[in-house]
Amino acid sequence: MTATDRSIELISAAAQAAADKLAHDIIAYDVSDVLSITDAFLLASAPNDRQVKSIVDEIEERLNKELGAKPVRREGDRDARWILLDYVDIVVHVQHSEERVFYALERLWKDCPELDLPVEAKATRGKAAEHAKLQAEEDASEFGEVR
Repeated sequence: MTATDRSIELISAAAQAAADKLAHDIIAYDVSDVLSITDAFLLASAPNDRQVKSIVDEIEERLNKELGAKPVRREGDRDARWILLDYVDIVVHVQHSEERVFYALERLWKDCPELDLPVEAKATRGKAAEHAKLQAEEDASEFGEVR
């Protein structure tokens, strides 16, 4: 069994929405062969809680407006460290970069086929590492100036 056309359509729209809000490391997996509860997972991350929330809001708005899809469940809003949108056909995980590294969902689903995503979404790969490096450099220079 593979992800349905509807699931792939939802994943593409969600990935594009996430990319438009500058999400990092967007990736999607077809989990239909190993899970009976959904067809696909979309993973994305952001360097801060406010951006996590912004990405999730954009995904939710875009899927509703363009595809008439509303999540049956939204979890994690209070802390905005890991927000999950459950559309039944797909599940979207938007995580703070630290949670993304700690929980490493990619490891769990690495044996599942990756779904093709829009070019803008693919271009986000490696952005979290770039951001972390820039942040470390800024922190180091700031620390050096304080002395």
